[in-house]
Amino acid sequence: MTIALVDANNFYVSCERIFNPALEGRPVVVLSNNDGCVVARSNEAKALGIRMGQPFFQWRELAQRHGVTVLSSIYALYADLSRRLMGVLAADSPMQEVYSIDECFLDLRGISADYAVLGQDMRRRVRRWLGLHVSVGFASTKTLAKLANHCAKKRPEMEGVCASDALPAAAQARLLDETPVGEVWGIGARSAAVLEAQGVRTVAEFMRMDPGFLRRRFGVTVPRIRRELQGEACLAVEGLATPRQQIQSTRSFGLPVEGIAELREALTLFVARAGERLRTAGQETGLVTVFIRTSPFRRDAPAYGRSATVALVSPSSDTFVILAAALQGLKDIYRPGYAYAKAGVQLGALQSSGAGSEDFFADSAREERRERLMGVLDAINRRYGKDTLSPGVAGMRAQRAWAMRQENKSPSYTTSWAELPVARA
Repeated sequence: MTIALVDANNFYVSCERIFNPALEGRPVVVLSNNDGCVVARSNEAKALGIRMGQPFFQWRELAQRHGVTVLSSIYALYADLSRRLMGVLAADSPMQEVYSIDECFLDLRGISADYAVLGQDMRRRVRRWLGLHVSVGFASTKTLAKLANHCAKKRPEMEGVCASDALPAAAQARLLDETPVGEVWGIGARSAAVLEAQGVRTVAEFMRMDPGFLRRRFGVTVPRIRRELQGEACLAVEGLATPRQQIQSTRSFGLPVEGIAELREALTLFVARAGERLRTAGQETGLVTVFIRTSPFRRDAPAYGRSATVALVSPSSDTFVILAAALQGLKDIYRPGYAYAKAGVQLGALQSSGAGSEDFFADSAREERRERLMGVLDAINRRYGKDTLSPGVAGMRAQRAWAMRQENKSPSYTTSWAELPVARA
């Protein structure tokens, strides 16, 4: 069996460069919500020493000194290009597992090919059709495919493709000897530190460890990773997405919020987005949890944070039913006199729509009308853009003082009619 792991390089930065070619070859950084921390870097920015997750204020002067382009995240653009990328790659395999926004596994069992050639064909097609650069790793297990992808990305001589099983035995051994154990998929920083304390620094040294010791020290996961590295497939490519256990919608505020009216606006918008995701997944929720909290970093203001969980009478995917529970929870936990920095909603006790027992006292005709209303609401927002229609409690978009800071946001090139690029002949 052969598995491919395809990963888009510096994905958020690459998405920005598609529509702004002037950014090619320049240091570019994309920031998280409220322009807080680094979530993507171009290779040029990495060379300057800017670290992933590093707060913007720590390297602001370096950015000004070296002419770094700093951009706010625009998730609608990244999600749309991710959907297109996965669609292009799905043509190469009967089984695709979308692992994250910028990478997927492809099960190539039964496909006979020169994988180095196939990988280069994937790269050329994605570059030509979407303008993105990808790296491709081929191997007999998912863990080895991730490792091969890492090598394809970090070793220029591989030109973006590593078919590890096709390499000579000496070359395979050299890669395992030269790759730090912390680069292995599933070995986190804490596990890597424990392994290094045992004198295990490379993948090759890790593979020679006693499985009994690994099982006693780490449980079942780390020994399974070792078996995967030895070529024993323990993890299958999952073609169908695993049903979600919970759905969250949270945001930090652009400015501190003190009044309950503004908190209601924010939570209403979060509920509307979570409800749409719930219906898209074909699920219903039975528990609605809301939370509010002040900033943990402010020492000049009192701290407060609480959450509340409200059980629904019967599971529902109706935004307005969920919203009523969320606003009741907010009423229970809100305390005046605090500067709130973040709020959110979490939907739990999820189940497939219609899987539970029906409410004997429910008005079936009314329920059918509400279901059609939710369908119309989702269709309009999909066609005309996120939050085109939302419950009135969310207020007017232009008046939301608490809205996320995006001071360096690019246009929504593919998801907003008003921001489409204009070509002049």
